[in-house]
Amino acid sequence: MEIDTGNRRKLSELTHLGAYHNWVEKSFPEEFIAGERSRKLWRMDQLKGKKYLLIVSHSEPDMTQLEAYGVPGSGQCKNYDAFLQSLTHGQKMSFRLTANPVRAVKQDDQRGKVYPHITAGQQLEYLEKRAERLGFSLVDQDYQIVQRDFPILRKKGGKSIKLARAIYEGSLIIENVEIFRKTLTEGVGKEKAYGFGMMTVIS
Repeated sequence: MEIDTGNRRKLSELTHLGAYHNWVEKSFPEEFIAGERSRKLWRMDQLKGKKYLLIVSHSEPDMTQLEAYGVPGSGQCKNYDAFLQSLTHGQKMSFRLTANPVRAVKQDDQRGKVYPHITAGQQLEYLEKRAERLGFSLVDQDYQIVQRDFPILRKKGGKSIKLARAIYEGSLIIENVEIFRKTLTEGVGKEKAYGFGMMTVIS
């Protein structure tokens, strides 16, 4: 769905990640009303001067609800299954990933506390260390971070937090097809509800 950047009223309501999260959730009205929300991946992309909202989900969104902040008539919905089944071991693909690169530091016997990776080097290493368990290998010298920032997430009660965001682009080779399919449909890392974790690929 193309985001309606020409409408100031709409844009004034999309000022933080939580607003985008609510937009996505309300676009699945049956789940939203029932309070039983399935996992969805989403992210914002920019192409040829226009901004888009991309979603990967198990069911189709309500296009009318998506148009609340989108350009009417710009939405498209496609079945992902045929593409996923076409993937093969050893296939080289170009990828784009928006991730929340963090690390967990153990504290005594308690659950590890999560800290963001701040530098570009740390954020690159975050992806390099996880590639194998995500079902792919990175092509040497052919991947990079194209954008780094710290968007705001406003929680209920007025609390605001900054999340580390890194957008990666480059080339990969599929090493484990089944795991890689899960990576594309279930995402990478934390904060998936707030626009992180979606990887897309093209051959």
